[in-house]
Amino acid sequence: MDDITQHPQYQEARRHACQVRGFYQHLLTYLIVNAALIAMNYYTSPGHTWWVWTTFGWGIGLLFHAVRVFALSGWLGARWEERKIREYLSRRP
Repeated sequence: MDDITQHPQYQEARRHACQVRGFYQHLLTYLIVNAALIAMNYYTSPGHTWWVWTTFGWGIGLLFHAVRVFALSGWLGARWEERKIREYLSRRP
């Protein structure tokens, strides 16, 4: 049986998996808190939608988190950083 930790890209894969887990934790927290806000609003002041602003603002943050983890992981990610380090070191005397 192969030792997965010996794979050359193990650290990068582990880092990405941690970022994905962090996003899903963020999403779950968002859903739970906003469901609670909606429920509180329904029972305390139906007809008022004060919770919309919290949901909207936090949703924008969640969207940026998703983009960073899923769409931009290659752009300005670990590979880009490694390439820039090599580029910098190759220019040094």
